[in-house]
Amino acid sequence: MQISGSQMVIEALIAEDVTTVFGYPGGAIMNVYDEIYKQNDFKHILTRHEQAAIHAAEGYSRASGKVGVAMITSGPGFTNAVTGLADAYMDSIPLVVISGQVPMSLIGTDAFQEIDAVGISRSCTKHNYLVTDAKDLARILKEAFHIAATGRPGPVHIDIPKDVTAQIAEFDYSLKLSLETYKPHIKGNPRQIKKAIEAIAKAKRPLFYLGGGIINANASDEVRDFVHRTGIPAVETFMARGTLSHDDSLLISMLGMHGSYAANMAMSETDLVIGLGARFDDRVTGKISEFAKNADVIHVDIDPASISKLINADYPIVGDVKNVVNDMLKLSSDIDSAKYKPWRETISNFDNLHPLTYHEDTDRLKPQWVIERVGELLGDDANISTDVGQHQMWTAQFYPFSRPRQFMSSGGLGTMGYGFPAAIGVKAASPEKISINFTGDGSILMNCQELMTAVEQKLPVINIILNNNFLGMVRQWQTLFYDKRHSETDLSVQPDFVKLSEAFGGIGYRVKTKEEFDAALKDAIDKNIVAFIEVIVERMENVMPMVPAGGSLFNMMLLQKKEK
Repeated sequence: MQISGSQMVIEALIAEDVTTVFGYPGGAIMNVYDEIYKQNDFKHILTRHEQAAIHAAEGYSRASGKVGVAMITSGPGFTNAVTGLADAYMDSIPLVVISGQVPMSLIGTDAFQEIDAVGISRSCTKHNYLVTDAKDLARILKEAFHIAATGRPGPVHIDIPKDVTAQIAEFDYSLKLSLETYKPHIKGNPRQIKKAIEAIAKAKRPLFYLGGGIINANASDEVRDFVHRTGIPAVETFMARGTLSHDDSLLISMLGMHGSYAANMAMSETDLVIGLGARFDDRVTGKISEFAKNADVIHVDIDPASISKLINADYPIVGDVKNVVNDMLKLSSDIDSAKYKPWRETISNFDNLHPLTYHEDTDRLKPQWVIERVGELLGDDANISTDVGQHQMWTAQFYPFSRPRQFMSSGGLGTMGYGFPAAIGVKAASPEKISINFTGDGSILMNCQELMTAVEQKLPVINIILNNNFLGMVRQWQTLFYDKRHSETDLSVQPDFVKLSEAFGGIGYRVKTKEEFDAALKDAIDKNIVAFIEVIVERMENVMPMVPAGGSLFNMMLLQKKEK
């Protein structure tokens, strides 16, 4: 059929079964928004900032497993969105982001609200397009959704000049994709898989190293089966929380810079690392020359560029984690789980020596208690988002995650301001779950304007602000490594968070005791509107354990034992 470029965008979204779009209109994308006004097939959620639109699409994607969609305009609309694109790219989140552009005749003239969006997005997207003719739009839109969701997922950016959105051309979305240079390798090499299984059977101290790629591949069930079939203990990366349930006897905990003593020591003592969907990030490995230095490495990943990028893989396997683990399961009958009992006991001793804990020895609430308490009260009934900082690490350490796609946080880019808009997207994707955002008094101000989005759209996100009146994680580093010179991290001058929430039409609480917190959380859930729960917490609390930057995993700063 012959339709306009802007109509093509709408028809493609409908064909892709998109139900929710996040965005912010402007001049260059106005034709598309005019078509949005005329349709009833999907819901558009107007955020109050373009960065928030991308983060909300990320949260929606991570909670639902679908491709997230966002729309923005040219110039500052696009540059505001770049942080979200980079965040999604680092964490392998499938998005299609459509931006408006000035008309073709004005490109390169420094026109009003012109920016080289494709040039800017090239380094922080999986792929990008500048559409120069409406006749190409159906193909480009179809390719974009395919590329975003397959292989190693990621954001795809489509930049459409305003005159192209007005052009009339043939629209045929039934066309077959033909991407000769893009063919993700989804099946692992059988010989490599066989060699890997043989290595597992021979190992005395093997360790599963579980990464976020497992969740992206919807492979948690297969991985849980594999872990229990073999009896091999497992550690999770920050991005993999929820792959195994928190109460799984074979899950040690998170490893890395703020991983547990037992997890980091297990990685340091293992003789075989079984890496599944993990990219051996620097926050996990610490000092590379000391990382699992007595171990061989099996590395399964769909992205060939990730394998042996930082840590050499003795058994490299390129393929979709779900497919590879299924193939491994078929060959795992010769693996004797009983032989790993001494290894499991060694790890248990590590945990007993330095358990993941904290001291409750102050008049103020400990932030770890708050997170544990939410876990006790809500558990699996909540989806958890976070901003970035100390609260983020405490959440990863202490919340009892029980399932994949329960935890949404900015891992690779570490984006303050991610949590609230992401939690809005999470709530839109999973309205039956309570959407909690753990945040700090620094992070929450980065995108607090999204209170208006949550109120307007009736998305009752509960923001738990762990207020220590500090830019906490930077303060911690300054305390430990800069002789307590707290340069520009004191946030003692802050708004009244209760009034701030109320000004937008939400509800606010300020709590200082455990009893007040329980009452506030219950009331926020009952009121069912967006909420700020400001919790006054211990100011100088540090996230422990901690591996200093560039240090070895086994050389951790640990929580000091409480004096009797």
